[in-house]
Amino acid sequence: MPTPATMNILITLLLFVLPVLFLLSWRRRGSSRKLPPGSLGIPMIGQSFGLLRAMRTNTVEEWLGERVRKYGPISKLTLFGKPTVFIPGQAANKLVFCGDSSKIASKQSSSTCAILGDCNLMELTGQDHKRVRDSIVSFLRPESLKQYVGKMDEEVRKHIELHWQGKERVAALPLMKNLTFNIICSLLFGMEERAEREKFSQSFEIMMEGMLSIPVNLPFTRYNRSLHASSRIQALLKEVVQGKKAKLEQRTATPHQDLITCLLSKRTEENERVMTDKEILHNIMVIMVAGYDISSALITFMLRLLSKNPAVYKAVLQEQEEIAKSKTSGEPLTWEDLAKMKYTWSVAMETLRMVPPVFGGFRVALKDIEYGGYVIPKGWQIFWASNMTGMDGSIFPEPSKFDPSRFENQKSVPPYSFVAFGGGPRICTGNEFARVETLVAIHILVTQYSWELRSDDHYIFDPMPVPTQGLLLWIVPKKEK
Repeated sequence: MPTPATMNILITLLLFVLPVLFLLSWRRRGSSRKLPPGSLGIPMIGQSFGLLRAMRTNTVEEWLGERVRKYGPISKLTLFGKPTVFIPGQAANKLVFCGDSSKIASKQSSSTCAILGDCNLMELTGQDHKRVRDSIVSFLRPESLKQYVGKMDEEVRKHIELHWQGKERVAALPLMKNLTFNIICSLLFGMEERAEREKFSQSFEIMMEGMLSIPVNLPFTRYNRSLHASSRIQALLKEVVQGKKAKLEQRTATPHQDLITCLLSKRTEENERVMTDKEILHNIMVIMVAGYDISSALITFMLRLLSKNPAVYKAVLQEQEEIAKSKTSGEPLTWEDLAKMKYTWSVAMETLRMVPPVFGGFRVALKDIEYGGYVIPKGWQIFWASNMTGMDGSIFPEPSKFDPSRFENQKSVPPYSFVAFGGGPRICTGNEFARVETLVAIHILVTQYSWELRSDDHYIFDPMPVPTQGLLLWIVPKKEK
């Protein structure tokens, strides 16, 4: 019988030898499949800090471009705890958004999934994705949104009265976040009490900070703080959902008065709920993030780019003033008014091309995928970046020039080159809501105020684009000019 000392030596050898043998066999298996060029780097960490540093110094386009110059149109690396393949370009966008669903599936980073929940649309696949998506779209389709234009108009005017009137200088981004958050709470979740909204907003900013972080759950890390904030928000949302359930049972609520009530009301032919409470909760989280950060970033950067391009601003102002002249004092905007804002929406699209609120995202390979002469192994992340086509001079000539005319004819934009709202079956469910929200806000702002930049022109990604000092503006009410 081996002595205790011999047993300790054997255990130590096993602990050392087995991982080495596993690593060698994995490498032999990988070498036979011709993996993309590049280095995976340090396990779990890899190139995560490099990407985050590039985002926070607004050099992410250069960082990604250097990878393409060094390794070509496909390369491997490690991001946020997982082996990853980076693929840029139109072909990559087509694979990401319209690829074979048996081979590729939506899958966000580990940190995003943990914070938003594993039943959200970005994680669901197949019939589950279709079932949940159809339920959400039934509320967010244009036919349903028509009735909420007036309510959005009211929220924007209320916001301006509280935060813009009487001021000489404002920070645009924080105010736009405040505005879009209140619109979401009011129109989508039926929260009219400001105190109720405040409970959410206190934790929301903290939660957003850890959305794209290395998933190491240690005290004092962004990821840890974000997880705790997510738990607080989900607990508050559960109370809201329960309250709306009770109102439906008491017949004091109608199915289409807000998104949560609509989702709770959805039934199958067998009279069973279409979505579970967990699915409703996790997808509310996603919609809150999209409506809060993406729309606020779009409106903020439209204000920035309009201030830097006087001719474009003049054309937007002319379009909006024509609409304003057709209204009586205090009369809210209508769906028909929004249909006349074609040039303004072209400005929004060009803003999204130059400063995409979501700079990229992830998918997962469900099987080995052959791409560009290499194999993307099953289980690996696939990372795509929207600015790689948006700022490609061969697709959009003079890409650094702000030129809304690129989008006046949508058919002239090459397929899979503009993916600010995604594409195919994965196109953003809230894109129409974002359009309405943006056009209403811009109409009221340009017809009531003039503004000039009072901060420098820098911005970073954290993970959404954030201008220096929140984009300080010197503002002048039109009636005082």
